[in-house]
Amino acid sequence: MTSPRSLTVVVYSQLPDLRAKVRSAVGRRAAPDLGRIDWVECANYSQLRNQLDSGDIDLVIVDGDAQPSGGIGLCRQFKNEITDCPPIIVLLARSQDRWLATWSQADATIVRPIDPVLAASTVAQILRDRDSAIPVVR
Repeated sequence: MTSPRSLTVVVYSQLPDLRAKVRSAVGRRAAPDLGRIDWVECANYSQLRNQLDSGDIDLVIVDGDAQPSGGIGLCRQFKNEITDCPPIIVLLARSQDRWLATWSQADATIVRPIDPVLAASTVAQILRDRDSAIPVVR
């Protein structure tokens, strides 16, 4: 039996504590059928954009309230500018802001405080959906 390939997940927030909470909640493997997660942390827009430009990202998790570049606006920007943009999960401070995440074209949301079971299952489902999608041919 071959082990699943490792997955690269980027977490973006200017708050180191929030990035650590996301990593801790999801863990090194979101589900037994998925590969090990290699976490990449980004604290600002430039770091996040460089990671996305590399093209080796399986999932992005952005803080909707990040400063000065909020994750909700960045999500919409990336979804409209990047061909074959990786899936993006937006972290929300309030569940009432899900409509903003829908506007931003986010693939999913996670509401704070972060529930580890819900966070891991959301990440796992998005990663499974990406693996089962029809690939982009250029």
